[in-house]
Amino acid sequence: METPAVPMPKDERERQILNNLTAIQDSLLLLKRDRTKYIRTQDVVVLHDQLIEQIRQVNEIRKGQQTEENRLDKVLESCLQLISLFFMTIGRTTEAPAAYALTSTIKRLLDHLTEARIFSGKDLTSISNTLDRLEGILKNTKKEHSPYLVELLANRESRCRSVLANLRKQLDQLDEPLQVIYERLISVMRSMSLANTKSKFSTSEVQKLKAKLQEINATQVDGKFVDAEGKEYRGSEQVSVLLGHCLRWSDIVLERKGVIPEGFKDKYNILIGIRNDLEKLSLTQAWSLRETDLYDFQRQLDKIDEARVDGNWLDPEGHPAELYVQRTLLYLIRRSYGYIYYLMNSSEPVSEALLPIYNQLQTLKRCLIEVKNSGGVGSVRELYPYSMKLNSIDNMRVDGKFMVGNDIPEGQGNVSELLAECFDLNYELRVAAEELEENENQSPAPQEDAS
Repeated sequence: METPAVPMPKDERERQILNNLTAIQDSLLLLKRDRTKYIRTQDVVVLHDQLIEQIRQVNEIRKGQQTEENRLDKVLESCLQLISLFFMTIGRTTEAPAAYALTSTIKRLLDHLTEARIFSGKDLTSISNTLDRLEGILKNTKKEHSPYLVELLANRESRCRSVLANLRKQLDQLDEPLQVIYERLISVMRSMSLANTKSKFSTSEVQKLKAKLQEINATQVDGKFVDAEGKEYRGSEQVSVLLGHCLRWSDIVLERKGVIPEGFKDKYNILIGIRNDLEKLSLTQAWSLRETDLYDFQRQLDKIDEARVDGNWLDPEGHPAELYVQRTLLYLIRRSYGYIYYLMNSSEPVSEALLPIYNQLQTLKRCLIEVKNSGGVGSVRELYPYSMKLNSIDNMRVDGKFMVGNDIPEGQGNVSELLAECFDLNYELRVAAEELEENENQSPAPQEDAS
């Protein structure tokens, strides 16, 4: 794995810790790449404990000292990221280690939102809710995990909240009617950036989006947003500036039609590939995602994102990217981080070993609810396929546990609870069907007309 060009530790003790961390990192990467078997909890926990011991030693060496970032910090960050994703993969999503990867992604998203100054209230609400959930995880599992890790996560969560509060202040400066217009502008801007990065550029699609901007522009009076009495709304200038940016961007997109200069084509193609792969995963993640796979996407994105000089990329000859290229690449990076955030948030509290069963039960539950909402079934016979599938899953348990070989994977309670919900739904439908059949049998036969 590539390690950024950062200095080696000067302290001999830190050099030894770096060697230990590198060995742990290698073990984690080997475990991640092994697709021949499911990831076992015991394998992850052993490496987690080894990592925590190295963190303890680092803290003791650096206690009360200010140290510059060196290679040890980079490898440690990589190990923590991997361990966090492993905890998600084995289904321990409600424990402190699993929170680390999410805080990293949230920090990236917030940094980009701050840089771009283009974000919606929905963005901030989603991140705020996730931080609330992570805070709850830290409080509930504080006693079970290393104080070094808990303190590290608490500090990261606090920093994220500080950035989030600053972004929220910017939105609060807008009067409520302008917040609605602002949200529409953000939506149009993002739709335009999406259209700009499609494999086949559609001029008509971008023109329709530009027409929406012109509609908003037409509601201004002398370049200002005003109320019914002609009084300028608070934040009018800010929204007018954003509208101007959007209109200029629409003209640039229509002019360039998705064509990227040769000097930046490689970066563009890599980012398009990452964005498309993550988009597919977001549609099929319940069946195809192993959370540790997100590590590779993050590494690629981080490398491209951190290659910027003064916020911009340089082509092979050292020339900075023009505005069109810069915005296009930044959109793809931010969109990809957004997908990673969504996929981490969607991680089920079930080991990947049990996911096939869990996903089948999720599908069964949705089907049974749909049947119930559409009026139930006409006869008990119609429920046979559901009953047979539920019984076949129930029969897979050994002493009440779903086993994989000799292992008892994480998430037993979640799978058993979901199975019980499906049985309850199936039972309700069967009782209703039996009552329906009984009522039909008791109804008197219609009499023939004597005439």
